[in-house]
Amino acid sequence: MTTIGIVRHGITEWNRLRISQGCADVPLNDTGRKQAAAIAQRLAEESPWDLIVSSDLSRARETAEIIAEKLQMPISRLDQRIREISCGEIEGTTEAERLEKWGADWRSLDLGMEKTEDVAARGLAFIKELAEQHPGKRILMVSHGALIGLTLQALLPDQFLKTDLDNTSITILEQAEGLWQCPLYNCTKHLTALQPME
Repeated sequence: MTTIGIVRHGITEWNRLRISQGCADVPLNDTGRKQAAAIAQRLAEESPWDLIVSSDLSRARETAEIIAEKLQMPISRLDQRIREISCGEIEGTTEAERLEKWGADWRSLDLGMEKTEDVAARGLAFIKELAEQHPGKRILMVSHGALIGLTLQALLPDQFLKTDLDNTSITILEQAEGLWQCPLYNCTKHLTALQPME
């Protein structure tokens, strides 16, 4: 059986302020680093992992680096294919700013956003490639909320009609004999000791 543990990056200041990030390279804030340390500690105490891959955006990469240091293993690959959805012109804006600039129907405008089906396709292709290249291994993948959610919806549409991923949540995918299942979704039990998020 091949296991892929998918971790969403730690929180950033833009997450906290509800600013659209997309592919903007926003770093973790201090809380995000504490979250990353918490998931790293949890992963170190659970079953061992064989390799780590990550999005190349700094918030995911730093989360992966904190995990890799704790697990005493290198990051095998940084890959643009598991970047967050590109949000075009809305990157760097809040909902209030979008309403002011483009009006209530801004979602229907062509503002250069990447199509969700394209995000799902690249996430799905990446997951399947990991499973093909590393059969029987336990792989950690650090990525982003929309990318992870859209990939899950494409891979297991009956299970995931919608998704909502918390920062540093872990979701487990397992593949055996060509069949995928998700025995753990959006688990954040490692964050219970941290102070409540703002």
